[in-house]
Formats: sequence, structure tokens, C-alpha cells
Amino acid sequence: MKVLLGVDDSKFSEAAIEAVTRLMRPEQTEVCVLHVVEPLLLIPYYYMGQVASLETAQEKRLAEGKELVSRAAQRLTQAGYHVQTDVKEGDPRAMILDYAEAWSPDLIVVGSHGRKGLDRFLIGSVAESVARHAACSVLVVRLR
Repeated sequence: MKVLLGVDDSKFSEAAIEAVTRLMRPEQTEVCVLHVVEPLLLIPYYYMGQVASLETAQEKRLAEGKELVSRAAQRLTQAGYHVQTDVKEGDPRAMILDYAEAWSPDLIVVGSHGRKGLDRFLIGSVAESVARHAACSVLVVRLR
């Protein structure tokens, strides 16, 4: 079974990693740990002459993303899973769906951030969008 595991630096992603280890047999599961870094907006910083510091900030966020997927992969590898990792830059909803289309997983696992009200309306839910548009099954993991 191929599992695409979308992670960020939240406790919701920790729950998603835990769900994979509880529900999937290591010897039968290949996991791709994916983290998507949203791009920083350039226009406001450009006019303030801070493009270089913005690029440095984005490079730092990409490095943090690589460290994040590395830690998740280490946990899963120690549990016996075959693991690969990737860090992409873009809109998390679109990137997870694009990655899934290219890699063809049997299952996508993501954590639910539990946003409510106006925050959910304005920002939206990555998990909800992925579940609605993915070609494969999606497991949205909530905190217990």
C-alpha cells in the first residue's frame, strides 16, 4: 500500500503519523512524507526593499520543512516502514493533490487542524479540500 502523509509542524500532524503507525503494517506500506511550504508574498516586501531578507526567510522555512520530514521519516523508518520524503513550495491543497496525482497513492493521510467559524471560511481547510478532490481515499486524523 502506498500512503502519502502530509505533515506540518503541528500536533495534528503528529496524530497523523501516529495513525499511520497504528493502522498500517510496515511490511506492506510505502510512505511518502510530504511537507508543503507556502510561498511568502513578494509585493509588500519588494517595495520596502526587503526582497533579500524575504528570500532568506523562505530558504529557512524550506530548511525547516526538510528537517520536519526527516524527523517524521526517521520515526517511520525505525518502525519498519519504507519511507521517502519530499518538500515542495506552493499552496498545500494544490501541491498535495498534484503530488498524489503523480505518485498514485492508495491513501492520503493528513491531520485536521480543527479550524472553525470565520477562520475556516477565510483560510479553508487543507484536509477538507484534499478529501473532496483527491482521486484516492483520504484519512483525516483528528486529535483525541
